[in-house]
Amino acid sequence: RLLNHLYFPQKTTSVGAMRLMHRSAAVERPAPEETVTASFGRFISGLKARHLTPTVLRRSKRMMLDSLGVGLLGSTTDVFQLALRHCQEMYATDDISSVYGRSGTKLSPTLAAFVNGVAVHSMDFDDTWHPATHPSGAVLPALLAVSDMMPQNRKPSGLDLLLAFNVGIEVQGRLMRFSNGASNIPKKFHPPSVVGPMGGAAACSNLLSLDPSQCSHALAIAASLAGAPMANAATQSKPLHIGNASRLGMEAALLASRGLEASPLILDSVPGVAGFNAFYEDYMPLPLYLAPDEGHSFLIEDQDIAFKRFPAHLGMHWVVDAAASVHKLIVGVDSGKVSASKVKDILLRVPRSKYINRPFPECEHQARHSFQFNACSALLDGEVTVQSFTAGAITRPELAALLSLVRVEHPEDNPANFDLMYGEVQVTLDGGEVLRDRCDTFYGHWRNPLTNESLRKKFRSNAGAVLPREKVEGLVETVEALDELPDCTPLLLKLQ
Repeated sequence: RLLNHLYFPQKTTSVGAMRLMHRSAAVERPAPEETVTASFGRFISGLKARHLTPTVLRRSKRMMLDSLGVGLLGSTTDVFQLALRHCQEMYATDDISSVYGRSGTKLSPTLAAFVNGVAVHSMDFDDTWHPATHPSGAVLPALLAVSDMMPQNRKPSGLDLLLAFNVGIEVQGRLMRFSNGASNIPKKFHPPSVVGPMGGAAACSNLLSLDPSQCSHALAIAASLAGAPMANAATQSKPLHIGNASRLGMEAALLASRGLEASPLILDSVPGVAGFNAFYEDYMPLPLYLAPDEGHSFLIEDQDIAFKRFPAHLGMHWVVDAAASVHKLIVGVDSGKVSASKVKDILLRVPRSKYINRPFPECEHQARHSFQFNACSALLDGEVTVQSFTAGAITRPELAALLSLVRVEHPEDNPANFDLMYGEVQVTLDGGEVLRDRCDTFYGHWRNPLTNESLRKKFRSNAGAVLPREKVEGLVETVEALDELPDCTPLLLKLQ
C-alpha cells in the first residue's frame, strides 16, 4: 500500500492548510504560489531529463563514481562497522536495500541510506563544493535505497537516477548561495547536516514523482531534521552528519508522500519567524524558477566539484601540495630522505580556522583535520595517502619530532574560504637554508579538476579494497553509461 501511494500520490489539502492559505493572502505574507518555498517545490517536481546538458551529465557521473568509491572504501572503517552493527541489533531486519560492499546484507531503506552515507564520509574522502559542503553523500545513498525499495517493474532508469541526483545537488547549491557567510569555512553548523537533508529530500521527491506541494512540504519537513554542531568535527560522530542527511532527507520525502504537511514558508525570510534562515544570519532567499520551454542553468555547469586525492579535510590539500614540493627540494639539497634532525623550523601560513588547527592530533579523525599533521606527513613522505592515517603512521617518532617544530601564522590575505585561500609551507634547515612553496590551487580543486584518468585511478583503488576487479570495472562502465540504462538494477547489484 505504501508503494502504491508513493507511485500514485494523491494531492490533498488539509483544512488547516486552506485556512493558512487564506490567512496568508489577507495579511502581508505572500500567497503560497508566490513564495520561495513554493518555487522550489515546483522546480523539484518540474525538472525533466531534457534539462540535463552534456556537461551536467558528465560532471554528475564523475561525482557518482567518486562517491561510490569512497563509500565502498569507507565500509571498511570502524565507524561504519559501529553504525551497521547498531542498525542490525537495534532495529527489526528488513531485507530491502543493499549495504555498500556487503554481499547478502540488507536493511530497511532508511537505515541503508544512513549506513551508506556514514561510509561515504567516514574517512573525509568525499567530494566538496563551494560554498563549503559535501554534496554527493547526502543524496546518492538515499536515491539508491529508494531505488532498491521500488518494485522490479518500476525501477528508475539510469537517467531518472541522474535527474534526481542533480535535483538534490542543485537544491543544496542554491540554498548555500542565499548566505554570503556560507562561503567561508563554517564555525557553527556542519553544512552537510544543514543543506544535506534538504538535498536528499529534494532528490527523493523527484525520484518518487511527488507533486509540487508535496515537494515543498518535504523540504519543510527536512528543515526540522537538519543541523549538527561543528564541535563534533574530527570525531567519529562527524560521518553521522552525512548518514543522517541521507536518511532524514529520504524520510522527509516519504512522509510528504503520505500527506504530512509542514510550513509553506520554510525557505522564505519572514520577519520574526525562524525558518531555514535560522542557520544563516545573512540569509537572503530567491525563488528558483524553471521555464517550461527553456533549459535550466545548473550551478554544477558553471562550477565544477573538488575531488580529494587523499582522505582529509579539504583545507589540508593546499598545505600538502606545498609541503610535497618542499620535500622534493629538501631531498634535492641533502640527496636523501627527510629527517627531523635536518630541520630547524617549520612555518605554515594558513587561514584562521580553529577546528583544523590541531598541533598534536591523537587519532585518525583529528589527523584528518590538522594542518600540522598533513604538512609534516607530506614533508616526511612526499605525499599523503590512505595509509598516512593508520595508527602506525600517526605515532611515528619522526613525525612527532617534525610536529614539535611547527609554527602557524594566519596572514590577513588568506581567508578561511575554499575559493580564496592558499597554503604556504616554509622550512628552515639546520644549516640555515630556507625552502618554501605556496599552493593557491591544488590538483583536484574545482579550478584544477582531476582528469578522468586520475578519478578512475582513485575509484579503482578505493573500490578495489572491497570488491573484486571485475565488479570494480563493471561499476566504471555502468556509471559511464548510466544515462543509457533502462533500469538501474545493474548498478545496484554491482555495489554488493
